[in-house]
Amino acid sequence: MKKRAIITVDSTVLTDEEDLIGVVTPGEFYEIEGGFRAEYDETKISGMEGTKTTMIIRNNSFDLIREGTTETKMEFKNNQQTVSLYKTPYGVMDVKIDTKKLNININENGGTIKAMYILEIGGQSALKTSLTIDIKAN
Repeated sequence: MKKRAIITVDSTVLTDEEDLIGVVTPGEFYEIEGGFRAEYDETKISGMEGTKTTMIIRNNSFDLIREGTTETKMEFKNNQQTVSLYKTPYGVMDVKIDTKKLNININENGGTIKAMYILEIGGQSALKTSLTIDIKAN
């Protein structure tokens, strides 16, 4: 059964000057076979207005899927490197994600995902990134 949820996404690039991007948005959260699914619509603030973000959450991994003006399927698996395409209105880029730490604590009421990963976009310098997603279902 779909539940309404408040989804908080905090992404921080860990450099000398930490750069925090935070979004709090209403969405939906529900159980699926083998895990959970959270969905929300991006807003103008995130720079991805017209995009729907879906997270497929399992015990040991999660996928972040965006469809609309921005399209990608990013996979986060503990101690694994994944590669995906990131399509924006400005072009397509390769995205490499090397997940160093992944902690998933989710149940039917929501929970938290914490990931620490190295992000490489289109051959640019690698960025050490921290991602925290908090889901509160009601």
